[in-house]
Amino acid sequence: MPNALLLGALALLLVSAGIQDARTREIANWKNIAIVALAPLWWWANGWALWPDIAIQVGVASIVFAFFLGAFFMNWMGGGDTKMIGALALWFPFDALAWMLIVMSLLGGALTLLLMIERAIRKKPEQPEIPYGVAIAIAALLTLREPILNQFL
Repeated sequence: MPNALLLGALALLLVSAGIQDARTREIANWKNIAIVALAPLWWWANGWALWPDIAIQVGVASIVFAFFLGAFFMNWMGGGDTKMIGALALWFPFDALAWMLIVMSLLGGALTLLLMIERAIRKKPEQPEIPYGVAIAIAALLTLREPILNQFL
């Protein structure tokens, strides 16, 4: 039961972050902090050992965050997006995380293409600001589908 509650809380945070990013092009820091703060409860609820399970998870999340921090410094991604990816990396085992990142990239590319087409149709001179948090949230929700649905099977 704690797993279902934690996954539900994460899902609500993701939906809220995606909606906020679509509306304002920002993701509130408290949402990313909440995702990070819930991760240790997720580890505990799943019986993860400090070594090697949690140590590996934190190490992989640190590498993922550092990679996307580079994207932030190159102005390819916003700070809230970068923080959300790093926070989510604390939740997903490597295979699920890799799948999430691939789906996120595909969705982000599709979203970028749609906004570029919209810009051309409306003849807007400025580059569109991409709400990449939408792609991150959808990819994470799709990644969560199995643990959420397995609770009821």
